[in-house]
Amino acid sequence: MATVDKIRNGLIDKILTIRNKDFLVALDNLISSSSTDNAIVELTNEQKEMLKMSELDIQKGRLISQEAMDKRNLEWLNAM
Repeated sequence: MATVDKIRNGLIDKILTIRNKDFLVALDNLISSSSTDNAIVELTNEQKEMLKMSELDIQKGRLISQEAMDKRNLEWLNAM
């Protein structure tokens, strides 16, 4: 697995070879729009309530495995 520095340096090397201005502008827009500068995500009251309900489900043991959920979803899809 490559380290973050190796990945970053590989990308820099590739970017330095690009001569297409439109491609570079598009790449710049992509990088700028996906920036994760510790942006704080504000949750709605509904989202906060859903998280509280999820925590309560976990505490009460109301859980289902991913495998069981996949099976349930397939059964539901096949019933349609």
